[in-house]
This record gives sequence, structure tokens and C-alpha cells, in this order.
Amino acid sequence: MLSTRLNPPPVEAAGKATLVGIAGHVKGAILTLDSKELSIGRDKGNVLVIDEPAVSRQHCPVRAGEDGYRIRDLASRNGTYVNGMPVKDRTLHNGDQIQVGYCAMLFVAQNETGSGGRLAEDLVQDRKTVLLHKEEAFYLATDTVHDVPPRPTRVCRDLTTLLRISGRINTLHGREELQHELMDSIFKVIPAQCGAILLVENGTEEFASVFTRERNGKRNQPVPVSRTIVRQVLEEKVGVLSNDVRTSAVYSQAHSLTETAVSSLLAVPLELRNNVLGVIYLNTSNPLANFDEDHLQLLTGIAGIAAPALDTICRVETLETENRQLVAEANIEHNMVGSSGCMREVYQFIGKVAPTAATVLIRGESGTGKELVAHAIHRNSPRAEKRFVAINCAAIAANLLESELFGHERGAFTGAITLKKGKLEEANGGTVFLDEIGELAPELQAKLLRVLQEREFERVGGTRSIKTDIRVIAATNRDLPEAVKQGGFRQDLYYRLNVVSITLPTLRDRRDDIPMLAQHFAAKHSKLSNRPVMQISAGVRVALLAYSWPGNVRELENAIERAVVLGSTGYILPEDLPDEVVDAGCPAVSSITRYHEAMREAKKELIVKTLDQVSGNYQEAARLLGLHPNNLHRLIRNLDLKQALNK
Repeated sequence: MLSTRLNPPPVEAAGKATLVGIAGHVKGAILTLDSKELSIGRDKGNVLVIDEPAVSRQHCPVRAGEDGYRIRDLASRNGTYVNGMPVKDRTLHNGDQIQVGYCAMLFVAQNETGSGGRLAEDLVQDRKTVLLHKEEAFYLATDTVHDVPPRPTRVCRDLTTLLRISGRINTLHGREELQHELMDSIFKVIPAQCGAILLVENGTEEFASVFTRERNGKRNQPVPVSRTIVRQVLEEKVGVLSNDVRTSAVYSQAHSLTETAVSSLLAVPLELRNNVLGVIYLNTSNPLANFDEDHLQLLTGIAGIAAPALDTICRVETLETENRQLVAEANIEHNMVGSSGCMREVYQFIGKVAPTAATVLIRGESGTGKELVAHAIHRNSPRAEKRFVAINCAAIAANLLESELFGHERGAFTGAITLKKGKLEEANGGTVFLDEIGELAPELQAKLLRVLQEREFERVGGTRSIKTDIRVIAATNRDLPEAVKQGGFRQDLYYRLNVVSITLPTLRDRRDDIPMLAQHFAAKHSKLSNRPVMQISAGVRVALLAYSWPGNVRELENAIERAVVLGSTGYILPEDLPDEVVDAGCPAVSSITRYHEAMREAKKELIVKTLDQVSGNYQEAARLLGLHPNNLHRLIRNLDLKQALNK
């Protein structure tokens, strides 16, 4: 209840000011201040009587002084606030908002022309859009909270809300659960129709996560969000309150708001350690449900509590995702070697697609390990106990490939003396790997398309459809989209094969794996040759890393196998490698190559002199050189000395 005891309004004069009621029981009242003191309180003896329990009997006076009008709190029970901050004695400035109990008033300083009414109206209009910086946020001002006297009932309710949210979020573990709890708490205290929690990518304005919620409980419904306002919040790190969206010169240009008839909005930054993680965004189309500055203060406080919790949960989810990927990689059975970043992506791909039944297309140059990837997908799939059948479409003549794939009936053609099951039938329940699928004859492409679509086929010379349960993995080193353009490959078949695809990295794109691969192949072929495991010398490692490897991993394995077979020591030396590898045009290898050329010539000279000394007796020459006779013969072949020794 509001009552006032005022003398008749004096004639307005220069230097006088006005209090304009904007909230509570005083809303709409205009009180002109004169040179006398305007006392405010619950007691009937005050000039402005506000009969509310939250207002003290003698609450505060506004008095004119030498430096202007001042307001002084009289040790009131619930405090006097100016612009949301508690005050004891403060000079008032034009546009200051005074809060006493549930009532709010604007202080309007009179201008020289005496147009106080117009000025008051302009200020009230200006208060429809409010920006709140972090340093102005009451609930984030931790350095002054201990000095704050008890607040009015609404502030107590807001503090209770913040306390409840703070205690609740510590018990939540999932991002969606936390966001739902935040929106649920917000809707209990702020009259928004819908809201969104927008988390952005680090250092960008792109949304990494969007959670929306309506007051009625519906989640993930479209919410009109203004990019203009979100950008302002993110860039300026400022909270925005607007109750004049439709008429605002700035916000009325936002089509996302005007098209959905949004009348009021609130947006505050989720800020942590000077980094903005995202935005809490609320709006309403109800013109009677305006937001006020207390809502802005409260939402800013909620954002201050929520930001660390959201950051922690996002970090935990990222670590959990990475951990699952690492565990999946560790649990994948495969015969591939390599730990480079691109090979880790291959392992992750295998881990994702293996449990599914999806058709897979593996692209890559010859020798990159396409069949190894296909084997790994099969071994880690639910079909692992069934057959893996590999067919090279380029290695079998077109007239035989149809019979190889689909089988044939007895008497289907000359030489077909018995019924034969095809690879597709033999692989029932398992996996079929079609290597070099780009070389498949056009007439067989149509039949393979039917298999992919219907999972059925007919044997050559047969009329009965045969059902088969197979997973198809295809591989190619051709550019299939280009082959489709040229008419060499069916477009519909390409789409059926290209459900999930991966392009394997070339060896030159994963050079970090070359030493590991080389040692792996050295151990493998040393065992096959019944020799002690040979090590890779430093010179060989440099040469291997310098070479471009057009044949990829297959070429590397062939080079190491040759070196193991021809090597005469416990190390693989540069002279054991193919000439094109040793002669790679890398400057780092040139000096090493010249050194080994000199060593090669010295070996030749030593062997020739020793054989001359023993009159061509290989056994005696090997004894003098400290070599096994077989190793001496191998050195003579490697050094191309036969022709020189036979002269």
C-alpha cells in the first residue's frame, strides 16, 4: 500500500529533480523534489509512505545539498539500493535507479529548460534495454558480499535459487542433465517462455552444443535466437536485457526475433577465467511478462555458477571420448604396423564400422594395405567366426569372374561338368572382399548391384535365385567418380558401394612409421630366412626416409626382404637396398651415398687382391677375409665382380 503526504506541488524551477516510480506500489507516480528533505519509510510521518514489511519505519531520505541530491540509508533492516548496489550515503546522478523494498524509482535531474516530464519519459524508455557488465553484477561481486546488509524478500529468494543451483549441479554428471536442471531452475524464477544454452567452439562464434527448452518441458524445440545479440554478448562479455525488441532500432532488425513476435529477451555470457564458453538465452512473446533488472542480475549469477560446472563436464566428456577411442584402438585386432596420426584415424575408422553391417569402400594407392584393413574390419565384426573371401577383380579374366563370383550349374558351358558354388555363396554369413572393384566388367556390375540391393543372385546357367547373407567390402586404387563420369562404372553401383568409405594414407604421408615398418619386416623375413634378426643401420634409415615409395608399404617390404636375403652382416646396410632407394635425391643421403660408394670400391679392390693372392681359391680367400664362403660368393654377386674376376 502506498500513501504520500506532500505539500501542494511547487512550481518547477531550475535545479529541481523528480523521482519517477517504475516498479512496485510507486509505479507511475512522479514526485517533484524541492529544497526540503523527502523522507521515505513505512511510518505515517514520512513524505513518501510505503506500507510494506520490507520497508523500515524510517528507511531513507533524499535531500538537496551543495553537490546535488543525496540519498542516505537510515540503518534500514533490508537496505537501500542504487542501481542494484547497497548504499549508505550517496550522491544521485541522472538516471539512477533507487530500490526501497519492492518499489523502484528513477532519479531524474531537471534540466535548465524545465522539461523534466519529457526527460523522465525518455529515461523510462531507455531503461527498456539494459546492458550489465561483469563488474556491475551484484551476485558476482564476491569481494563485497560480506558487507551487504539483508536484502528484500525477492533478493532472498534469488539467493536461495543460486544456493539451490550451486548445491544441485555438484551432483550431476552429464551435460544434458546439467543443462536441463539449469533451465528448470531458471523457469521457476524468470517468466521466460523458452530458453537456450549455447556453447561455442573455443575462440569462435560457432556453436559446439545447443540445448533448448520450453517452459512446458519440451526439449530441443526450435528457439528464435538473434545472432546479433549473441555476438554482442560474446564479444563484449555483457549481459543484455531488452523489453522493446519490436521497436528497438538495433534489435528490430533481427528477423529471427520479429518473425516470431519476441517481445522481451535476456542473454548473459557463460564466462570463466575471462573466456566466454557460451550464452544463456531467454525470450518471451508475452508482452505482459517483461523481464526486469533483477532478472538480469539473477541470470548473471546463475551463469557465474554454471560456467565452471559446464566447463568441467565438457572437459570430462572430451576425455571420456578420447579414452573410448584409445580403448577401441587397443582392442582392435589387426596386422597393421604404425602409430602415426593418420594410422590412428584408420584404426578409429575400423573400430567404428566393424560392428556394423555397412558396405565399406576402401580407397588408396596400390600397396597401402587395403586388404589388411578389410581383414581387420572382418576380424572385429560379429562375422569374425565366418569366412573372409577375397576376390581380385583385376586378376581373373572377365569370362571366368562371373563363374567365380556366382558359381555355375552343371552343363552351363563347355567344361562345366559339375555344379560349382561361387564365392558369394561360400561366404554366406561372412565377408566378401572385392579388390580392384574398379576393374569389374560392365556386365558384372549390374549383377553385383542386384546382390547389394537384394542379397540374392543366380548361378551361371541357373534359374533359381539364391539368397546370401554377406557383408561386402570393396577396394580400389581408381578414381571411381571420374570412372562414373567417363561411363566406365555404374553410378548406382558406386552409390551402393560408397556407403562408408576411407582413403588410406600413402607411405610418403606417414614417414614417421617407416622405421617401425622396416624393422617389422626385417624381423619377419629374418625369421622366414632362418637368420638372426637383422637391425636397420643409421644409413639405411636415412635412405628409407628420403625415398618417395611409389609402391608404398608393399615396395618397402620387398626392399627389406631383398636386404635380409642379400645382407652379409647383422645389420642391413645401404648397399643391401635397391639402387633407386639408395640413390634417392635427398641431399642428406648424398654424402652417405658417396661414402658407401667408396666403401663399395674398397671392398671390390680387397676381394680382387685376395683372390689374386690365393690364385682364385675361394675357400682360402674367404678364410683370409674372415668370411663364410657363401657370404663371399654373395658379396661377389652384389658387387658385380664375376665378370671382372673371369678376365
